[in-house]
Amino acid sequence: MTRGIYIVANDRVVEQAITLVNSIRLYDPDLPIILIPFNQEYQQVAKTLQTKHRVELFPDLQLIETFTTQVATIFPADFLNLPNKMRKFVQWFGPLEEFIYIDTDIVVFQPLSTILDYLTEYNFLCCDYHHKSKRLQDIFSPLVEEQNIFNSTELRDVFNSGFWASQQGLFSEDELYQLLEECAQHPEYFDFSSKTTDQPILNYVILKSTKKKINLTKNNPKEPGSWAGSTHFVNKDYILYDQEKRLRYLHWAGIAIKPGCPYWHIWKHYRYLGESFPKQWWNITKYLSLK
Repeated sequence: MTRGIYIVANDRVVEQAITLVNSIRLYDPDLPIILIPFNQEYQQVAKTLQTKHRVELFPDLQLIETFTTQVATIFPADFLNLPNKMRKFVQWFGPLEEFIYIDTDIVVFQPLSTILDYLTEYNFLCCDYHHKSKRLQDIFSPLVEEQNIFNSTELRDVFNSGFWASQQGLFSEDELYQLLEECAQHPEYFDFSSKTTDQPILNYVILKSTKKKINLTKNNPKEPGSWAGSTHFVNKDYILYDQEKRLRYLHWAGIAIKPGCPYWHIWKHYRYLGESFPKQWWNITKYLSLK
């Protein structure tokens, strides 16, 4: 059984990618990590992560290009804000049989390999409070509930697309393309008001394709939070706690990572593990936004 982690990045987010992988390697030094290029400008981030942490490049770049072309064929030009964010869907057809996907604007505080153990019972896992704090916002329009596209129980399974786990065989390429075509035919189902791209589509695909899914925050009401917009987390030696519960990860979703942002000192610590903090730190801020 091949297990590991996928990330999506290009050279613009090399600083974020280094920070994320630095934190992962503290707890999972040998877990495979595979980079899916966001676009053609990925040579710097690929070389840096390979040299520093043995991160591998997704082995079938042609599959990524074929999928990107197919997405452009399926969706109208104005449907998706950043179409290349859809590239994360190729994970289901990559080399890892069980995998975790992680956005680069995240740092982790626990081993991730234990999360993969849930995939012996479930086909999909997430760990966030989007269903509770934002409900359908940034995912679906009220229409999906009004027209019973999904029932109320299913809609309580919505999730943030920045941290989740799944496995090969959830659907075939043809089945995925069919689900994407359904999305393209019904833009009225989705809430793209905050310029999200993949999150609404991914939620639709998962809610339609699997019943065997788990959100760890629903399974355990005492599961700590993860959003960097929460101000109550306590820092103990650069590990954050939520009411004495150690966070699994911290996600700067919707927050620009830069000096003065929430938990900047945490991000800075993991970015420069084993390195000196540069005097001209402002020079790195241009590498913190995936475009």
